[in-house]
Amino acid sequence: MAKQTIGAGAPPPAPGRLARGCRRQLGLALAALGLLAATPAAAIAEGAVQRAARTGELVLTGFADVPPLVFADGQGKSVGYGLLVADRIAAELSTAVGRPVKVRFAPVADPASLVNSLTAGKAALACGLPFSWELDTHVDFSLPIGLSGLRLLAPVGRFDGTPAALASRRIGVVRQSLGETDLRGMQPRAIPVPFNNLQEAVAALKAGTVEGVMGDTFVLAGLVRQQALTGLALTPDFPFEAYAVSCVMAQNDSAFRDLVNLTIARLLQGYLDGQPDTVAAVNRWLGPGSAVGLPENVIRASFEAVLLGVESIRPIPAGQPTSSSAVLGSPLTAQR
Repeated sequence: MAKQTIGAGAPPPAPGRLARGCRRQLGLALAALGLLAATPAAAIAEGAVQRAARTGELVLTGFADVPPLVFADGQGKSVGYGLLVADRIAAELSTAVGRPVKVRFAPVADPASLVNSLTAGKAALACGLPFSWELDTHVDFSLPIGLSGLRLLAPVGRFDGTPAALASRRIGVVRQSLGETDLRGMQPRAIPVPFNNLQEAVAALKAGTVEGVMGDTFVLAGLVRQQALTGLALTPDFPFEAYAVSCVMAQNDSAFRDLVNLTIARLLQGYLDGQPDTVAAVNRWLGPGSAVGLPENVIRASFEAVLLGVESIRPIPAGQPTSSSAVLGSPLTAQR
């Protein structure tokens, strides 16, 4: 089949595969990184671990409305899978620095501000970004926290999931994003209609000024659920391009990067091991019944793929140092 209907009671969208790193943005799309050319990868005198010890905060940055990664719930509180990852990292930091550390979300409006906030030490972390070689010259990437892919959102039956069907059609994309780049490459006769973000593009689809929207599977599915839209489908079943998404942080802060990677590995391993709290927490945002609606076996397969490249994390014997204390001084193998 070439399409998958989404909405109330519909089956979940198909996941992406761990493939070559994509160049930009998750859903809202990291805008052209040429905007960041003038932003040096500044060295941070105070590392994120030291900053957390001083302030009791882990500052998470990113875009404010990118479900299921970060968005506001009914009470205006920021929630989502990105917040779950940040909360787990804050818990590790609390152990590492010997004081409570809480997450504070500091939203930004554009990609340049996101990178600047990390390189200037105003924020420690942003989660849910696809790998980019160019972005990697400004920030450091963590282990992946999940997989996604690029697909087309449109009314059911309008497209068959092939690039040929996009010819001479008005397709909404985020300006200077992976969606725009891939659309131009796969179907030069398509008519890209640029928007500042996927919310604007989906609004144009609802208004009938574009015939489809090209963007990230997870974010498009999240917006459909958030806005209670019906009669729409994501095509094709397998993404036009698949990619992993990760957290990013300031460059050359190895103590914090090690802690972040160990935390992510422990989160993924906990899901694979069937830890009830971890399974429930991940499923809330990605699993059955969520906006994304991935089957548990699909989540497990993607997490297993990520963990193939790292050492297995085993239970910590009583009295042995945790990953946090290991990061700050003891050998990293002490908790494995």
